[in-house]
This record gives sequence, structure tokens and C-alpha cells, in this order.
Amino acid sequence: MTLSRLKDFVQETTRIMDTVDGDRARMNATRPVLERLVAHDDWLPEAFAQPHPQFYQQYLLYCDPQERFCIVSFVWGPGQRTPVHDHMVWGLVGMLRGSETSTRYARDGQVLRAGASATLQPGQIECLLPEDGDIHVVNNALADQASISIHVYGANIGKVRRHVFDPGTGAVKEFISGFSSEVLPNFWA
Repeated sequence: MTLSRLKDFVQETTRIMDTVDGDRARMNATRPVLERLVAHDDWLPEAFAQPHPQFYQQYLLYCDPQERFCIVSFVWGPGQRTPVHDHMVWGLVGMLRGSETSTRYARDGQVLRAGASATLQPGQIECLLPEDGDIHVVNNALADQASISIHVYGANIGKVRRHVFDPGTGAVKEFISGFSSEVLPNFWA
């Protein structure tokens, strides 16, 4: 295992945040860097790849000191899924291991309508931008093993006030996700 891939990703993404303005431009500039990271499955420490028997896990891997971006590993046990939710910031999802399905939702007033679904395989990327419609539900596409995706968000996503939606009633509830662990990988050693 080599944490140098994660360190390189952090350094390249920090340079993007320093030189590129605007959410869409930052997301687009970060995408190929994330593609390079998830093209290899030899760098994520086991402590940040552990599923929970009941709940998906959201492990913080790094947060920029100015909170311009953060990197999170999402670990999905078999059959686990999110509620229908939004992000409020730009984001990228890169599939590292296994497979996950994302179903987009459109909101028209209080009504939510399910839209297209996409299944990510290792190495593939999904883009999320609030102005393009970032409401979705995500689930592990595999019934017999864990799946892991690497997420990059344009803020400290663990502190962002976001929303979950009841697709049947359209009811909206605010939430702050936090993270599943209080430790970070030490890739500076």
C-alpha cells in the first residue's frame, strides 16, 4: 500500500483550489486528478475501508485547512443505501472498489420524481453540482460484498447543512452528516 497516491492527490487538488475559480471549473479541473487516484486500488488504508453491519460509513481522509475541499471514503456494506439527499456544494464520486448505483431525483415544489439511474464501476466518476440537480439516492449495487467510493466535495461536507427528502411525501429535513471516525490517515510520514 502506498499513501503517496493520496498525498499527490491532495497536493494537486490544493493547486487547483489556489488557481481555479468557480465551482464548475474546480469540479472539472479536479475530475481527471480523481480519475488517476481511483485507477489504482493500492493506497486506501484498511482502517478507512471497513464496512459497518448496519450503516454506510463516511471516513474523512483529508480536509483542506481553508475547507475549500475534502476527501472522503464511503464504504457500503451489502444492501446499504443513503436516503434521498442533496449536497449543497459541488462534488465528485470516484468508484474505487465494487459498484454503486445512483438514482437522480428532480424536485418540483414538494414533488420528487425519480429520474435516471447510473451504476458506477471501478475507475468511473460521477459529478454533482447543485445547479444541475444534485438530489439522489445511492446504494451498494452488490448484494454480497462491500463497495468503496472516494468522494471529493467543495467544502468540509461533514459540516454542511444539507437535506434529506421523503420521496413519498416530499417532506424535507435538514441534517449535518459528520464523519464515521475521528482519525485521519498520515500520508505525510
